[in-house]
Amino acid sequence: MTVSSDSVQVASPEGSPKGSRTSDYDYELPEARIAQHPVEPRDASRLLVVDRRSGTLTHRTFRDVLSLIPDGDALVLNTTKVFRARLLGHRESGGPAEILLLRPVEHGAPGTYYEAMIHPGGKLRPGRTVTIADGFTVEIMDTTPRRTRIVKLHTAGHPLEAIETHGHVPLPPYIERADEAGDESRYQTVYADQAGSVAAPTAGLHFTDELIAALDAKGVERVPVLLHVGAGTFRPVSDDDPSLHVMHEEWCEVTEESAHRLNAVRARGNKIWVVGTTGVRTLETATGEDGIVRAFRGETNIFLRPPYTFRGVDHLITNFHLPKSTLVMLVAAFAGYDLTMSTYRTAVEMDYRFYSYGDAMAII
Repeated sequence: MTVSSDSVQVASPEGSPKGSRTSDYDYELPEARIAQHPVEPRDASRLLVVDRRSGTLTHRTFRDVLSLIPDGDALVLNTTKVFRARLLGHRESGGPAEILLLRPVEHGAPGTYYEAMIHPGGKLRPGRTVTIADGFTVEIMDTTPRRTRIVKLHTAGHPLEAIETHGHVPLPPYIERADEAGDESRYQTVYADQAGSVAAPTAGLHFTDELIAALDAKGVERVPVLLHVGAGTFRPVSDDDPSLHVMHEEWCEVTEESAHRLNAVRARGNKIWVVGTTGVRTLETATGEDGIVRAFRGETNIFLRPPYTFRGVDHLITNFHLPKSTLVMLVAAFAGYDLTMSTYRTAVEMDYRFYSYGDAMAII
């Protein structure tokens, strides 16, 4: 079964269909609606249930997903784990410097070379060095075509140990505070397994161990996939024509076992619920036009925006995303442009909390 995002669209003043321009995805959000801390417990977050067929909105609590998801359906979870990718240090001049490690690159010993975003970029050209801690420095090696850097970590021990010892939780910039002790566990899903992300798959942050156990006991089939989230996922769309936006590659995997289980779910007439846009992008990368999920291991730069016919996803659980972002475009491709934007307006009016530590929506 496929889900089509096709709907009647209203023409914009320029004559192009609504939802075809980046500016169509702008919306006003009061700063107070941007969550700076998570709620406790995790599953006490609010959940806005969006029915695509009727267009109705229902206000629930996240733990109500237990009653929403029928037994026999599949729940797809991205099991990536956030690593302490934010390195704070100083330049040779003594000035501050920040390095955000994006992903390892194969240039030498494992964990030694990374693609990274740096600040201040103009002062950290190839050949410069940033000191993170005693015995831990980062050398700027090269500049990539997309203006990121290739860096080399210098440390007496294993680089991964130095990162975990001296690095910081890479909270997104709209959380306007330094990372705190609680963020180490809270900015991580309870089912995180394999380190490699510089941002959490935030829709999964609402699940507790108890909620997962209750879903298992109910007979919901939990299926893991993997996508290591890079900063490119959140890169602003700078051109008003979204087709000109280039997505950064992100590493993802759907195993043979996961593919087999998902195909079996569909074959017996049950549905697939995907948690988060990263899980959606992974599953759509691995699913053919025939609706069959196949094992996949490699990089994806898939950009899902209207119009798009989904092949592997029946229901979506996701957080509220930044204006004019590729993520809100993905939601519009799934729910329809008009319903998505009216839902966002309602969420603002009803004081929902936005972004990584915010509330969630279930699109059914």
